[in-house]
Amino acid sequence: MTETDPQDLADRYIAQWMVTDAAERRAAIERLWAKDGTHVLQPPVEIRETAAGLGFDRSALQARGVDAFEIRVARSHEQFVKEAGLTFRAAGDAVRLHDMVKFSWETVSGTGEVVGGGLEILILDEHDRIKADYMFPGA
Repeated sequence: MTETDPQDLADRYIAQWMVTDAAERRAAIERLWAKDGTHVLQPPVEIRETAAGLGFDRSALQARGVDAFEIRVARSHEQFVKEAGLTFRAAGDAVRLHDMVKFSWETVSGTGEVVGGGLEILILDEHDRIKADYMFPGA
């Protein structure tokens, strides 16, 4: 196993969400992700409440594999970066424990105001590529 610097990984992870060019975004994703990696998102409260009202005791949104994650990143970029003018940045607190990297991130408005953020937990494979990503917006 290699020992990728956790803050460097966090910075590259966050950067992939802001890449405008589709080919560059795909290349960034392929450098970071295991081919069968899984991205699991804790949905916003309103989605969790709706799911609970329908009898689901747990709700999570999931994308599996590089192709699915590429779609997820592209749609997020379109909605939050391109349309809303937001950017994202790693908070500078990345830590690594064996094959896990944990860090916080911030959502920043065009005026530089922090308007949101969350917590990320990445599980890495033997090549330090992401095999599981657990995203907690608002955490």
